Amino acid sequence: MTTTVQSGQAKPELIRWLAVGVLVAAAVTANIHWAGHFALARILGVVLLVAMAGWIAWTTRQGQSFAVMLKEARNEAEKVVWPSREETWQTTLLVLAVVFVISLVLWAADSLFGWIVHALIG
Repeated sequence: MTTTVQSGQAKPELIRWLAVGVLVAAAVTANIHWAGHFALARILGVVLLVAMAGWIAWTTRQGQSFAVMLKEARNEAEKVVWPSREETWQTTLLVLAVVFVISLVLWAADSLFGWIVHALIG
């Protein structure tokens, strides 16, 4: 899907993305600068700045496209037919059995090659 942005719309989008970048950079810088200070205040500050950046990014054209994609993904996830508990257990046990058998085969091959190399080298 290709869309063209009119020059009147490009400037506000650019300003929003610059604001997002500044807020994220401020969060990282503040977290590094106040590394030895009270951790809860640092965490709350970083979360607040990142939340503000996320909200601004959400208001952009790309953010709205992302929101539409998330909504469509949720609709698709609701269409998935999930396996029953019994099917899940059967599949899990089958995978474990196959892994066990393959590990025995690899162990036997490794032992055989080790024995051959030991016999050749002496």
